[in-house]
Amino acid sequence: MSVVKSPLSDADLKTVGSALQGALVDLVDLALVAKQVHWNVVGPRFRSIHLQLDEVVLTARQHSDIVAERASAIGVNPDGRAATVASTSAVGAVEVANGWIKDKDAVAILVQALDAVIVGMRERIQETGDPDPVSQDVLIGLTADLEKHAWMFQAESA
Repeated sequence: MSVVKSPLSDADLKTVGSALQGALVDLVDLALVAKQVHWNVVGPRFRSIHLQLDEVVLTARQHSDIVAERASAIGVNPDGRAATVASTSAVGAVEVANGWIKDKDAVAILVQALDAVIVGMRERIQETGDPDPVSQDVLIGLTADLEKHAWMFQAESA
């Protein structure tokens, strides 16, 4: 039993809760992946990519908090534990041969990670429109920010 009474029906709460939980784990994982790449990037474009990665981390962390608090506000317990993130995130593992990540590979990793997260976010936007436009609005705002980062990383690889 939840201590927070939801304004949504049980069916709508299940749909929206699942969408918010999926968004949360993807954002937590995106922040972790971006930070891992941030610590290990090397190459001639090191500085610009290093700083750009911190911007992604900041965006993902800020939005993960907003998403988790939205879930709590409607009576859904957010779960950002490591095991949950590892088993349910759409981001995927960062594979590197020797630990260091060449700048061009760092860009490719982030383009792929952002794409995976954005695809899921756009699906969640569709799923939440009817049951909860407020949660949908949260997802729309964060997707716009992620798409801006994706554009900038794609421009890096052109």
